[in-house]
Amino acid sequence: MHVVKGLAIVGVLAMATLGAGQPATPAVSCASVDPRTSGDPDLYCIELLPGMGIEQGTGRAQLVPPPTPFGIAVSPAGETLHDVRLTLRGLPPPSSLGDFTTYVAWATTPQMTPELRLGEVANGEVTLGRIPFDRFLILITAERRAGVATREGRLVLRGTSASVRMQPHDLAFLLAGMIDAGGAAADHAGHAMPAPGAWTPPPMYPGVSMPPAMMTLRPDVSSYLPADAADTPLARPRQVMRLQDGDRLTLTAAPVRRQVAGRTFTMLGFNGQYPGPLLDVTEQSSVTITFINHTDFATAIHWHGLRLDNRFDGAPHVTQDPVPPGGRFEYTVRFPDAGLYWYHPHHREDVLQDLGLYGNLLVRSREPGFFGPMHREETLMLDDLLVAGDRPVGYGRESPTHAIMGRFGNYLMVNGEPRWEATARRGEVVRLLLTNVSSTRVFNLSFERPGRPGRSGVRMKLVASDLGRYARETWVDNITIAPAERFIVDARFDESGTVSLVNRVRAIDHIQARFFEERIEVGVVSVGSAPASPDLAAAFGTLREPAAAAAELAVMRPHLARPVDHELLVTLQAGDLPFPLRPMMTFESVYRNPVEWTGTMPEMDWVVSGRQAQWLLRDTATGRTNMDIHWRFKVGDMVKLRFVNDRASLHAMHHPMHIHGQRFLVVSTNGVANSHLVWKDTVLLPAGFTTEVLMEVTNPGKWMLHCHVAEHIETGMRMVFEVTP
Repeated sequence: MHVVKGLAIVGVLAMATLGAGQPATPAVSCASVDPRTSGDPDLYCIELLPGMGIEQGTGRAQLVPPPTPFGIAVSPAGETLHDVRLTLRGLPPPSSLGDFTTYVAWATTPQMTPELRLGEVANGEVTLGRIPFDRFLILITAERRAGVATREGRLVLRGTSASVRMQPHDLAFLLAGMIDAGGAAADHAGHAMPAPGAWTPPPMYPGVSMPPAMMTLRPDVSSYLPADAADTPLARPRQVMRLQDGDRLTLTAAPVRRQVAGRTFTMLGFNGQYPGPLLDVTEQSSVTITFINHTDFATAIHWHGLRLDNRFDGAPHVTQDPVPPGGRFEYTVRFPDAGLYWYHPHHREDVLQDLGLYGNLLVRSREPGFFGPMHREETLMLDDLLVAGDRPVGYGRESPTHAIMGRFGNYLMVNGEPRWEATARRGEVVRLLLTNVSSTRVFNLSFERPGRPGRSGVRMKLVASDLGRYARETWVDNITIAPAERFIVDARFDESGTVSLVNRVRAIDHIQARFFEERIEVGVVSVGSAPASPDLAAAFGTLREPAAAAAELAVMRPHLARPVDHELLVTLQAGDLPFPLRPMMTFESVYRNPVEWTGTMPEMDWVVSGRQAQWLLRDTATGRTNMDIHWRFKVGDMVKLRFVNDRASLHAMHHPMHIHGQRFLVVSTNGVANSHLVWKDTVLLPAGFTTEVLMEVTNPGKWMLHCHVAEHIETGMRMVFEVTP
């Protein structure tokens, strides 16, 4: 539903009603905004229409991403942040409207409070900001003086954000109520529904209602969980393994018993550990790892982010055959770049990874002083787990469930535990090495101190991501990390006391059309009163600009402005969805949050399998999709790729886009140049966003490009490109 087009027509009609003898001013319209370069105008452009009695003036307000080192700019409280690019035309002199001298732009909520002054404006284009509201209005008023702090003058132009279009789903409930449980089962019979009791549905989200008919639906595949066995060992905490060049290691994937929140589950682990062993190695080294598969699925291990030899990349049916249950495969793993990486299954990761098969790879640089000084490290793997009653919600055996949304868990975990606990000394600098291993959840982490909002006593400095260091370190208040991304953050605990690590996001109750805050404590740090030694305050307070990182990026800068070589549209192909799912999703499509921060409709997310929905990467030049796309490059090429997230698909949502075997720089987001350059292998693509990346082609072979929402890649959202020497 593209309401903007209708608003554009209204704007044009408004300009056609100018008084007699007045020359018509061409309207400024969102219809002229190119979604391939500036983000989808339906979500990120607001038509500004004349106020009552105003006969001149037209404008638009484009919502543009503020500078951020992350895939999307949000506040510590989870509010999406927007700058606003105002384009105004045909405004008469303010004095012609009364006792006014200037025009001022404002942002406010539908309740008209609070009110945020954006700044003075005039005909032409200007970028102002920052807007932190979920739903808001943009107002242009004529004011008596430039420094006015509150809106006093005459309303000239106004417009509303796309989120204001959300309305409660009374009609959805009405449609859903037209069928009872028996009717739902009959209507769903064509989906080969398993026998009653084969599935345990996910629990409802607290405080969010769903139509009763949704509760009767079941996936059209059978449920899988690892078999419970009395001799299954209890999982052990991960072991840190310091490996030297030439060392050998065996990684065995097998069932383990996990205790989570007082309940015992049968899950999976590498070498009986959860997470798997942390492999601590030095760059330019190489180790041999034998993978033994004692799971129920054929799979392989992918060494995420490493620019290793292609034949050991762990991409089933591309670089190797999947390892069958009971089989083994020997990998030679090379570590050419310092950074933080991880390993995980690369076939049916929607099951195997979510059940616990993952571990970190910490590749240390040979360069002295690669990072600034710190007292110690904490390696944190972020995950979630979907639990109903006394066991995890089952997984689709023949095809993934959660095919549209991905699988959101209702337990957030750090290193496999619902609560990370640590101690620190006052003034201690702790290096946090963060990896998001969840299926679909984007985390928004910050530190908080009880009773002191915005003053946690913990200062954070972002120093690295994925494959390397930032050209310049930067201070951050929160860390927004998408599935498969990694960030390295130095945190200094300046004050004694207890401080919480929290995930704060803005969720949507789609039925009631409301935003609300979800705040979950995932960790706690007890800071003692004894000071840390040595005192690293001066070094920590310096934002470093590593010379080696700057030199590498200087080579790339001349290529940042090159034309786009290939464009991929990310979209959804939905087949025979059960009633009333499709009409409900159609109602929801009026607005899409840039990021689905949490699963507020777990039943609706769960019932669609990979047999009913397929996510697509579409090459816009050829129309080919997924594995039918044929790209060929050669070592030494610089390739600019554009990812366009199709807002018009039935369920536009975020996608973390991952490229195997190469590294890239994020060039721009919605046309805004990225000022935080760092080598990446994964980038968050929010709904309706356009992101351009510059890929440095260095590694020959056949490599995958895919979305890292586990259920999306398993429904086909992947392609392969070939690099020749």
